[in-house]
Amino acid sequence: MNSTAVIIAAGLGTRMKSRLPKAAHKIAGREMLRHLILAAEQVFDRIVVVIGPEMDQLAALSRPHHVVIQHERLGTAHAAQQAAPFFGDGPTAIFYADNPLVSAKTMAALLARLQTGDAQLVLMGTTPPDAGKYGRLVSAHGYVRKIVEFNDATAEELQIGFCNAGGLIAAGRDIGAWLSLVGNDNAKGEYYLTDIVEIANRLGAQVAALDIAFDECIGVNSRAELAQAEALFQRRAREAAMASGVSMQAPETVFLAADTELGENVTIAPHVVFGPHVRVEADAEIKSFSHLEGCVVRAGAIIGPFARLRPGADIGEAAHIGNFVEVKAAKLEPGVKANHLAYIGDGHVGPHTNIGAGTIFCNYDGRNKHQTIIGARAFIGSNSALVAPVSVGDGALVAAGSVITQDVPTNSVAIARGRQVIKAKKPPQA
Repeated sequence: MNSTAVIIAAGLGTRMKSRLPKAAHKIAGREMLRHLILAAEQVFDRIVVVIGPEMDQLAALSRPHHVVIQHERLGTAHAAQQAAPFFGDGPTAIFYADNPLVSAKTMAALLARLQTGDAQLVLMGTTPPDAGKYGRLVSAHGYVRKIVEFNDATAEELQIGFCNAGGLIAAGRDIGAWLSLVGNDNAKGEYYLTDIVEIANRLGAQVAALDIAFDECIGVNSRAELAQAEALFQRRAREAAMASGVSMQAPETVFLAADTELGENVTIAPHVVFGPHVRVEADAEIKSFSHLEGCVVRAGAIIGPFARLRPGADIGEAAHIGNFVEVKAAKLEPGVKANHLAYIGDGHVGPHTNIGAGTIFCNYDGRNKHQTIIGARAFIGSNSALVAPVSVGDGALVAAGSVITQDVPTNSVAIARGRQVIKAKKPPQA
């Protein structure tokens, strides 16, 4: 029996003060909507995303899954109803895109709880450090009887620490039936998804709730809450990395992307930032104040300090990329050394080649990018400019201060600079 996850992502996010839809804002380099979609893909057979009109960016982020549009924003129950044609008879879960940190493990736990059969509706609950203005889950005999919003709660109900976290799951046919009975007799005239708890109880259904870790339940409605969610994600990601064999001297200063891959025995010094699409293989070392994105660092390589690896950088085994070296769209073979003050862009550097300080690959002619190819065990002297397209052969040496505009053959020496002239200094005038 097919299972379905519905993700409600139609919110404008007015409090975000942004032209982007709320669900398009990023945590650890990944859009909030994508966080939920990728988790749901691990658990559910079908995913349906509910967006608002003119949210093309969210539609693109939802591919290849089903997208439906809530043309009028009449509340969360109304948003869920837009996905009703996809509910089917199997389990159907509803999540909110502004609760982006719900894990696949929690989604699976909701599904498993429903499949025990002793409850027809299962809610995500949480016990926050401060219940504050969260809606309270009022229970009796182990089942939830209703959700009471903060403004409507009695003094006794406000003492309840178990709160509504938003997500829920039930059989598709049941959710469809309950949604059809939700009214809008409230101050905002909206149809609220939380009303199905009372409706389900009235119709004789049992409603259960799981107590989910608060770190997964945080809602994001403002820039400040986005920063809080980022901090929670980073803490979780760092702990997972260290548990897998990564060393971090000051983990609170290291920032990971949602898709960062770190091999066993990788060492990360303080103040390192990983952008999206980075893979670091075993035994590599990333030194302080380095920034990596869209790159591969292979086993045993040393990066930094103060290095920048941009998209397309592929750093070979045991290579050294030192301080103030920038690499972009270039493959460096094993054993390459570029220890300081260099720009290596759009090129290929052969194994065990040395790139001297101040060397730059002049890869752009104002219109197009061109390649610089350097062979194995070459030596590029300090303050050299390699004007692409150009190649330097195996074992060749480029003298310091040279501007190389023509290919350098294998095992040759290239000198492209003005000849040094020494003249006698005139004696000072009396």
